[in-house]
Amino acid sequence: AITVADSRLQRWTVIRSVSKALGPDLRLAVVAGDGLTIARIEGRQRLGPRWVSHILQDAVAAMWSDAKTMRQVERACYTYALRRNSLIDELAKVGIVAQGRSGLNVWIPVVDENAIVQSLLEEGWAVRPGAAYRVRSAPGIRVTISALKPADAHRLANDFARALRPRASTNVA
Repeated sequence: AITVADSRLQRWTVIRSVSKALGPDLRLAVVAGDGLTIARIEGRQRLGPRWVSHILQDAVAAMWSDAKTMRQVERACYTYALRRNSLIDELAKVGIVAQGRSGLNVWIPVVDENAIVQSLLEEGWAVRPGAAYRVRSAPGIRVTISALKPADAHRLANDFARALRPRASTNVA
């Protein structure tokens, strides 16, 4: 994150959404930034299609203030970290480098996104090609870990390793 103390930057923003932590229906984010940038954002947000209801804002503030809700969020963070790290660790055991420091996804660099997606689908895994999630990075697969049990990470890693192995060529008739 960029801090206010970083005087090299004239314009900056930091945006944090509450949708993943508190629920997808809470389309609300907290924004911090330099004065001019924030003023421009505020000008665009006022009573237009991007206006956010004060009821929704109050609901999010109440959840952030509720100890029980925050314990549930912390438990979810722990659970997702366990799932994410289990997959990354199991992939490493079969020689596959994966990335994911936070959030609900793990990024696995590959040469041919579509071939890997298809191969994993044949094994019962639904993963996404990375093309929709990258701008300049090399091809990769995006694996959502939200429902992946740590016990299943070993099987996914082994299936992924098999998907990366070259297949025998197909004869054309």
